[in-house]
Amino acid sequence: MLFGGGLLAGVINTLAGNGSAITLSLLIFTGMPANVANATNRIGALLQTFTAVVSLRRTKRTGLMFRDSFWFIIPSILGSIIGAFLAVDIDPDVLQYTIGGFMVILLFTLLNKPKKWLKATNVSKSHKTTFNWIAIFLTAVYGGFIQMGIGIILLSVLVLVAEYSLRDANIIKLVLTFIFVVPAFFIFWFSGDMRWEPGFAMALGQGIGAVVGARYILYMPKANLYVRWLLIVILSVSAVVLLNIPQVVGNFAGW
Repeated sequence: MLFGGGLLAGVINTLAGNGSAITLSLLIFTGMPANVANATNRIGALLQTFTAVVSLRRTKRTGLMFRDSFWFIIPSILGSIIGAFLAVDIDPDVLQYTIGGFMVILLFTLLNKPKKWLKATNVSKSHKTTFNWIAIFLTAVYGGFIQMGIGIILLSVLVLVAEYSLRDANIIKLVLTFIFVVPAFFIFWFSGDMRWEPGFAMALGQGIGAVVGARYILYMPKANLYVRWLLIVILSVSAVVLLNIPQVVGNFAGW
């Protein structure tokens, strides 16, 4: 089951991002406390982000974006460390409700169909600004804290705030998500919350799913449409369960 969930998440991350909504939900539904699931989820995230970076084509444009990403390395590392320590120290029940709340937010981003980001990178302004540095730092705090949906959030920051094109932002996103994962991975490892066997099973599925998504499913008609609706269903069900909505409604109605 964990391998299958990782496989599906790997495909979804290749096509649209937000595959952690599946892996994190599945780990919690197997009975793991939210803090343990959040830690274990980093095993697959590390493997997948590393694979994505080393698989990038070595072009002149890629080299330019790699150099741009260097400006964001320090805020990425600092933010990830802070976010991971916050997640380690937080009460598991509070973390569960926090994850559920973020799932609701991500659900709204999917329901409100985003505009196509077709503009080119704004070369008339410097991207190495203090404002962009702070924006990446705050994004990294979230990435270290939960990781779920970080690809979508980071793309939004890079395109809408830093004014990169979607293509260039995707290159930087792959580099920065890997940087987010590394310090958080070791913090969760040393916290003792990781469960290696289920984590490796899911990580293996994610690795294979990424290859399958890139080579085959990416070229299927309406693949992104199917993935979007699948994520809507998964986020809806997961949010209902994690936020204990049936119990809340029952208590309110006096059942």
